[in-house]
Amino acid sequence: VMKIELKRIFTCKTYTIGHIYVDGKFVCDSIEDTDRGLLQTTPLDEIKAKKVYAETAIPRGTYKVTLNIQSPSFSKKAYYKQFCNGYLPRLLSVPGFDGILMHRGTTAKSSAGCIICGYNKVKGQVVDSQKAWEKLMRDYLQPAQKRNESITIQITATYA
Repeated sequence: VMKIELKRIFTCKTYTIGHIYVDGKFVCDSIEDTDRGLLQTTPLDEIKAKKVYAETAIPRGTYKVTLNIQSPSFSKKAYYKQFCNGYLPRLLSVPGFDGILMHRGTTAKSSAGCIICGYNKVKGQVVDSQKAWEKLMRDYLQPAQKRNESITIQITATYA
């Protein structure tokens, strides 16, 4: 099992910053929507009550990740069509959320609950996102998929 860890280190009204590790090795940073303190174990009605669409980070917890589902929207974008034919890392069974992907971007506005990869060198955003995302894909996720290895992501917060 390949284990991705997303350790959220900072959250505010508009975004959340984290560090992404694969099997204990730092790969890149992340930016997500605001962490509203939701957990995978939070009752669904409470998640739905606290969630603000496209402004809420997914609940902390552990999820399976697949590269076997083609994104209808990303498969139409030239870059993703060429790089992975729209097969992006997708988190499965996220309570109250659907279609949660890991992809490139710059700010929490690039995300509707998704995890944006990059390097947090500018306040409130990530830079070199394409480089970071491709590193995660080429060096870790695609080889794991070729080995038929299952992939999980554990999301925690150091500020909680």
